[in-house]
Amino acid sequence: MKQALFCLIVCLISENVFGQDKQAYVIYNAKGERVVYQSVVNAAKISDLVLFGELHDNPIAHWLELEFTIDLFDATQGSILLGAEMFEADNQLILDEYLGGYISQQRFEAEVKLWPNYKTDYKPLVEFAKSKGLKFIATNIPRRYAAMVSAGGFDTLLSLTSQAKSYIAPLPVEYDANLGCYKVMLSMMGMPGKGKSNPEFFPMAQAIKDATMAYNITRNLMDNHVFIHFHGSFHSNNYEGIYWYVKRKIPNLKIVTIATVTQDEITVLAKENMGIADFIIVVPERMTRTY
Repeated sequence: MKQALFCLIVCLISENVFGQDKQAYVIYNAKGERVVYQSVVNAAKISDLVLFGELHDNPIAHWLELEFTIDLFDATQGSILLGAEMFEADNQLILDEYLGGYISQQRFEAEVKLWPNYKTDYKPLVEFAKSKGLKFIATNIPRRYAAMVSAGGFDTLLSLTSQAKSYIAPLPVEYDANLGCYKVMLSMMGMPGKGKSNPEFFPMAQAIKDATMAYNITRNLMDNHVFIHFHGSFHSNNYEGIYWYVKRKIPNLKIVTIATVTQDEITVLAKENMGIADFIIVVPERMTRTY
């Protein structure tokens, strides 16, 4: 009896102590049910494509991207390839040359277009790919072409050279202005006709990014491999953006989506974050930002 009472007291004390621990993140499924990290890996290893949506300045998202990549590499016995919004398609040659050991790290970082937070947030992924001999696909449209669409719509791309068009999804791109992600962007810009430029072009610039990333994903898929793609969550939340374009191309592709969000309270998934992805990583709002 004394031993049982002692065990009960220890359990109660432990529960109280651990209940006070600060959690860096909690993962939920689309229904708002809490799941363990391994559930994400298990779902991903039997998929064809993982769309990992991050918050660009969130250190937990970046840490989990690296951990997830390492764990999925192990779970699939190395049968993965990587791709990211953070690399533009016209830099693929430089990326390949670095991964292949033809140019130095210093030369690579000097010549490729890198995001300001590359060294802290994306370099670990590139270095892991290099160490394991993995393919890493530069999926995004060159920013100069996205800027052209933002200023003048899709038609501005038609006069580009064939070489320039090779870095973009085949034209004309399919575009559904009624998708929630593009409607939100349009509402952010105000009503058409106000201001110096037509706000209708703003979501088109987002769409050409989504279409190009989806195009570069689908044309680089490998049999019996899982493609992990990293991008801002907005590009795949609610099964829109990249997801929508990929599914238009390959309807039966098995895709796992991951979203990253912040909440003041992380013990329950907020209503507005329900169903935005297969798995939702919830990080405390007060989490330190990387920039």
